[in-house]
Amino acid sequence: MSLVKVEKKGHILLIGLNRPDKMNAMNRAMYHEIAAAYHQLENDPELRVGLMYAEGDHFTSGLQLDDWAEVFANGTGIEPGESELDPFHVTGEGLTKPVVFAAQGICFTCGVEMMLNTDVRVAAKGTRFAQLEVKRGIFACGGATIRLQREIGWGNAQRYLLTGDEWTAEQAFQWGLIQELVEPGEQFSVAMEIAEKIARAAPLGVQGSLQSSKIAVSEGQEAAKQRLFPDLRPVMASEDVKEGIQSFLERREAVFKGK
Repeated sequence: MSLVKVEKKGHILLIGLNRPDKMNAMNRAMYHEIAAAYHQLENDPELRVGLMYAEGDHFTSGLQLDDWAEVFANGTGIEPGESELDPFHVTGEGLTKPVVFAAQGICFTCGVEMMLNTDVRVAAKGTRFAQLEVKRGIFACGGATIRLQREIGWGNAQRYLLTGDEWTAEQAFQWGLIQELVEPGEQFSVAMEIAEKIARAAPLGVQGSLQSSKIAVSEGQEAAKQRLFPDLRPVMASEDVKEGIQSFLERREAVFKGK
């Protein structure tokens, strides 16, 4: 049985953790399957957005630590394979396409850190989040120390990174860490609705918007300003811009091709 379900649905790539009998605890094999799915999303021209979810009652109980101890001790971390992209974006290149995230039940450690490397998040009421590493003798090494304070503020981030305490879906929604708080069982369908809207939008426009946003975060606002119009220029020459204008004039929904 595959540890990760990967399915193309139109322009959307569904990536589902599939180890529910182990509460989707992530071992190294699961990591590599997710990384391969991210590579597929990035490199398949027909795919426009990913949707990460999990089978079972829980998103993930976290890493299977006994399988990762050697990696944590080697001083370099885990390296994605040739046809893989790190789903934590701690090593290598990151995605240029967006990912929608749907969580339920327990979403601990690596689950939070994968979520922080996605773009729109949905969680069921009652979802429990935590970075438990300091309770296990280590510290978070999948991006939480880099991104969590940006998402929820320095004090809020340190409150949970330094104690290992849990926080609730309601808190996450209040902080803006998640964008939709839904009834249990609705998280996938709501995330799918968002992914479908992204997939119907102009792919070059979506990727340009995401790229500009990421530059502003990683390189600063001034760098992002300098790139706005140079990066917009090739988009303006695309067939999709012509379709966008024509659909506006004809008062219909545009059908974009990503060209």
